Amino acid sequence: MESSISKLKMLKIWEMLCRETDEDHPMPSTTIIKKLEEMGIGCDRRTLYKDIDALNENGYEVLCNRSRQNEYYVLERNFDLAELHILIDAVQAASFVTEEKTNELVNKIASLSGEKKAEVLKSNTVAFNTVKSTNERIYYSVNEIITAIESKKKIEFYYFNYDASHQRVYRKDKKKYVVNPYATIFSNDSYYLLCYHDNHEGMTHYRIDRMDTVRIIDEPITKRQDLKRFDIKKHKKQVFNMFAGENTSVTIRIDKSLIDAIYDKFGASIKMRMISETKAEFTTEVQISPAFIGWCVSFGNRLQVVSPCEVVEKIQIQIEELKNLYN
Repeated sequence: MESSISKLKMLKIWEMLCRETDEDHPMPSTTIIKKLEEMGIGCDRRTLYKDIDALNENGYEVLCNRSRQNEYYVLERNFDLAELHILIDAVQAASFVTEEKTNELVNKIASLSGEKKAEVLKSNTVAFNTVKSTNERIYYSVNEIITAIESKKKIEFYYFNYDASHQRVYRKDKKKYVVNPYATIFSNDSYYLLCYHDNHEGMTHYRIDRMDTVRIIDEPITKRQDLKRFDIKKHKKQVFNMFAGENTSVTIRIDKSLIDAIYDKFGASIKMRMISETKAEFTTEVQISPAFIGWCVSFGNRLQVVSPCEVVEKIQIQIEELKNLYN
């Protein structure tokens, strides 16, 4: 019994120091003893010193400012402040996370720095002007998807869009989709399910915040041999805004002012060649979709698809349609 109380006491000391101290806010031994007594746990200075020594001997580093009244604190944490700030910014900027969940996650992440620095961390965080999802079931959906991927089971769900009154309009007359989940992808502020169907080839993407009543079904995924060679990182570079299409090798000519933007999109492995003082050219595989065509047009005269001819023709048609729209 005494051994159990001693272990409980050390646990409470560790929790207290992790939660309430850091190098700028050490806790005096008298305060630790008082807080333990408020929990109904007896302690004096001699036993406190022994407990701190035991924690350090077992890998739980507690530092001490030696003085007439020793002050203790915990410095080492799993994340430093800069890392936590990045995580908070990512949550704030993610449109698929609802307002309620955003606040909850920010508080949880900030608490990893300890109570004192958590308040500073939150006060220095800028709230992004991001339009947040209103689908509160997204966490349940993500949990079901991840569990299904791990257990190699299929999932079913309804899929919807919004109408002009922000009312849900379910696709396929609200018939359930049944798919083989493969992975989740975060792209352009949205969270997607990457999956495949039994009845047609290729990968499909669904926005998770547009999925409703996601449920694992007791049916194993359909295995496909081609997935053994599937490269998800390469796939993400090839698709534009998660619109899938036919894989095509395209050659693109750009103004040199776009070089950084191209590396941002396709990665540093792109083989770029300068063809003049102001122009560069590269060849890469992309999935031809309306989103890709729109991406090309968005750069105006600074980007030109050189080949193949069928892709050039699609861009010409898009440009002509835009001209007609604004005439």
